[in-house]
Amino acid sequence: MSQEIRADYDQLDLLPQCLEDWVPADHPARFMREFVEALDLETLGFRPRESEEGRPNYAADLLLKVWLYGYLARIRSTRELERACREHMGLLWLTGRHAPDHNTLWRFWKENREALRQVFRQGVRVAAASGLVGLLCHAVDDTKIRAAASRRGLEHRPELEAALGRVEESIREMERAVEEAEAQEEGEYRLPEELQEAKRLRQTIEASLGKMQEVKRDHLHPQEPEARVMPCEGRTELGYNAQVAVDEASGLIVAQDVVNEENDHHQLVPMLDEVKENLGAVAEETVADGSYNSAVGLGEAAAKGYAVLVNLGQEAGAKRGGPYHSSHFRYAGSADVVLCPRGERLEFERVKRNQRWPYAVRAYRCASFRDCAVRAACSQDARGRQIEISPHHQALERQRAKQHDPEKQKLLRKRKTIVEPIFGVIKQARGFRRWTVRGLENVKTQWSLICAACNLKKMYKAWVAGQLAWAAGLPSPERAA
Repeated sequence: MSQEIRADYDQLDLLPQCLEDWVPADHPARFMREFVEALDLETLGFRPRESEEGRPNYAADLLLKVWLYGYLARIRSTRELERACREHMGLLWLTGRHAPDHNTLWRFWKENREALRQVFRQGVRVAAASGLVGLLCHAVDDTKIRAAASRRGLEHRPELEAALGRVEESIREMERAVEEAEAQEEGEYRLPEELQEAKRLRQTIEASLGKMQEVKRDHLHPQEPEARVMPCEGRTELGYNAQVAVDEASGLIVAQDVVNEENDHHQLVPMLDEVKENLGAVAEETVADGSYNSAVGLGEAAAKGYAVLVNLGQEAGAKRGGPYHSSHFRYAGSADVVLCPRGERLEFERVKRNQRWPYAVRAYRCASFRDCAVRAACSQDARGRQIEISPHHQALERQRAKQHDPEKQKLLRKRKTIVEPIFGVIKQARGFRRWTVRGLENVKTQWSLICAACNLKKMYKAWVAGQLAWAAGLPSPERAA
């Protein structure tokens, strides 16, 4: 009869336990220690805390290890991290059995937000130095993530203006009542409490409307004014716009950012700038979906020498517009005219400004529209068809020409398989669907840690295989045998 194994709670160790024996040689905690200790934290901007009284402060490298390992293990709140430092074997080993409390962890986050964002960049550079990152094709995309604040407290301009009108009318009625009472009574008359409260309410409403006017928005949350109303997973919610650029070869995130703009029209070049900052160069081709289709963005990318491939969505527009869609008109720069699909000339008319664009456009109008056989199919304008040419027209035309190339069309179709799995991993596998911090600066820091954790998980596999090289000049700590 076999003897069952049970816990012996009175067992004593003959020799003291060695902390190094608590985790195996290929444990993620060992990888995290090597990664953090290969960083120059002072250069990255981490500030050591100094105090002359009380117990010594926790070192920046220890707290950074806790945060990074926590995000790697899907432990993101300060209280959960505090508990994990006492219970999770990886964190017990990584911290040397120290257990920083949640206030210490949050102070470290709050005081080192910019430095924490630099950790992601250093991780990308380590991966690039190890040959894990390619520069053939990158894909840029966004995902909208709900803010920590809910829509319940969201203020809307029409509702506030209506409420302000009601409060103003109420104040006027109470002031008339006060004037009548003062005329009938002698001595000092005290203002009613209701009137004072109404005036305070008016000030609050006017302050909220002033903030909306300042940021040029019709919806604002008083507790999270930097969040914006945007579509999040099929619903309209308060949220932020998270951006990534992903390498096709490795699936690593090579650039990331968060903005509070509702669309991506101005995000293409900033993301490419971030890629260049992280890697020293951009990919031979960067693909993006139609949300990044902006003449300004394409023009800026061309001016900086960035090779981009953006889904223009022009084929659907051309089909809806028929053979006389604006994409079929050709600008002849040497003659400064626009040629229609039938070869007719549209002469320069004037320089035109429009609130939709931050730049002036050159307007060209057809002079032969009265005798044109397809006038009705081309334009309903009584003065004839007008075509507007922006300063970025050449960049747009080059983009259209590129997309006739079958190989470029394949790259555009491949975009989904490059970048969208990252969002699936973050939202579904890692369970991150809502920010747990408030304010754009904190959100940027949290997204950088989320993206760093995604990269570190991939880099860990390369580390186990011995394929990871640490930064030049910073020797790798000795790995446990």
